[in-house]
Amino acid sequence: MSDVDLARRRAIDHLVSLQDGDGWWKGELQTNVTMDAEDLLMRQFLGIREPVGTAETAAWIRSQQRADGTWATFYGGPGELSTTVEAYTALKLAGDPADADHMVRARQFVLDNGGIEKSRVFTRIWLALFGEWSWDRLPVLPPEMILLPKWFPLNIYDWGCWARQTVVPLTIVGSMRPVRPLGISVAELKTGQPDEPFEPALSWGGFFQRLDRVLHLHARLPVKPLREFAIRKGLKWILDRQEADGGWGGIQPPWVYSILALHLRGYPLDHPVLKKAFHGLDEFTIKEDGIRRLEACQSPVWDTALAVTALLDAGMPADDPVLKSAGNWLLDEEVTVRGDWAVRRPSLPPGGWAFEFENDNYPDVDDTAEIVLALRRMLPADEPAVRRAVEWTIGMQSRDGGWGAFDADNTRRLAEKLPFCDFGAVIDPPSADVTAHVLEMLAHEGLSGLQPARRGLKWLLDNQEADGSWFGRWGANHVYGTGAVVPALIAAGVPTVHPSVRRAVKWLEQHQNADGGWGEDLRSYRDKSWVGRGDSTASQTAWALLALLSAGERGTATERGIRWLVATQRSDGTWDEPQFTGTGFPGDFYINYHLYRLVFPLTALGRYLDG
Repeated sequence: MSDVDLARRRAIDHLVSLQDGDGWWKGELQTNVTMDAEDLLMRQFLGIREPVGTAETAAWIRSQQRADGTWATFYGGPGELSTTVEAYTALKLAGDPADADHMVRARQFVLDNGGIEKSRVFTRIWLALFGEWSWDRLPVLPPEMILLPKWFPLNIYDWGCWARQTVVPLTIVGSMRPVRPLGISVAELKTGQPDEPFEPALSWGGFFQRLDRVLHLHARLPVKPLREFAIRKGLKWILDRQEADGGWGGIQPPWVYSILALHLRGYPLDHPVLKKAFHGLDEFTIKEDGIRRLEACQSPVWDTALAVTALLDAGMPADDPVLKSAGNWLLDEEVTVRGDWAVRRPSLPPGGWAFEFENDNYPDVDDTAEIVLALRRMLPADEPAVRRAVEWTIGMQSRDGGWGAFDADNTRRLAEKLPFCDFGAVIDPPSADVTAHVLEMLAHEGLSGLQPARRGLKWLLDNQEADGSWFGRWGANHVYGTGAVVPALIAAGVPTVHPSVRRAVKWLEQHQNADGGWGEDLRSYRDKSWVGRGDSTASQTAWALLALLSAGERGTATERGIRWLVATQRSDGTWDEPQFTGTGFPGDFYINYHLYRLVFPLTALGRYLDG
């Protein structure tokens, strides 16, 4: 057995050992400590913070502080102001003295970088809940937004699904301007600097800054005829979207803010809706070795689809019990009800899959494409769930020919201009990686000659970067985008000699590290000098290899990449990867999918040996 064969075998064994008895896989979804800091703050606000959980959460936050006193949004990244403000606040709440060395270093970084005044809006909202920041110095999002018709600019369906689920409860919280005791003060994190002057009145930024001032005046009016009606409609909207696991959208921000909104409007903590919500949060909590940390989301459906593909590519027979149980579980997870996506596609029948265990309101195109690719290799050609998923995915194509993740034609950029929106992506336009996964799926379904696939192909070719790569919306970054697009182009019938393919191959070859691997630092989302540059990682090396192998490249670059995977594999069959290679919001929020380091290298090894 060759060393590549042995590496594949070890990876198969390790992956199989991680499968749940019900057929699914789920790796930890690791993010930064804002999740944990905000959990402590929420519990303080609600009066349910307890000593053991506080100590365990504080221990986790402390363990993630770097030598310079800061906290980052990803492994190895630069210190980040808002994350550091929230971590400092949580640790002081937990009892860490302000004159402790680690607190002094954190505070100095905050002050050197502009203090609380320069932190993001979400951080200042948390501080306003405790009187540590003035509600008067926060942008207003009026609850009346919920009343805007879907054709009107800035209606809630102009926002990406993750943003609208967060904004709706926040309009209610913000309208009530609550203040409860924190028990400590973080006034030492303020610089005292005044707010920056307005932008020019004729700019979008300046217009919305002045509109925000008007909205502040409106908020002070003693009579607001539509306010109570809007709040009640917002509450109903929230309640209608609570999932079976108690959460909202399967992600932390709308979950937490929905709890706050409902509680502030009179829902007691023992109300069935809130009891269910807290139980769900407990299921997102990891406790080990005296620490407590939260997952911002969970990815079992996505992880299971990727694991199935990896095992099939590694040579496991489609009728193996491991794969059969995974396939049956995936079929049971099909979404068969209508969600927010139907606002823009009212006549489209439901189908597809979501990312999480429970998220029927928000199935996504990316998961659906990957699951169809996996299931098609195991199930009969007439499988109804696959047929429904393909029809739903085609129906979710945007007018420009590409696909977004959760909604069609979610492309109005006006929301990005609001003073509130300083926290990253707030809309869900088509992206290269999602469009590529759909195109690859359609090609394997024999549909590459139909108009939707042709339009998707044109979108991808039109959106290739000047350097030959593609931008990666949901993974880091151009390595991910390019690793997704090239296999899709080849599957759709684009010849390997096509100029777009050759330019992509050249870009990958030029960005291979000296050790033979590939890596791209997440700073590339803000600083183009980092594009294609970073420490080699197992997942990113695999993405590059998948592109090269699909393009017929078996030369030096491919061989060096395979050698790197073999040389860096652990004895138990997986790889070390502390780096974050997943993207939540480009430039702001990143993810370390703990299963990426295993499923993608196994897929690459399998396809290499199969070729």
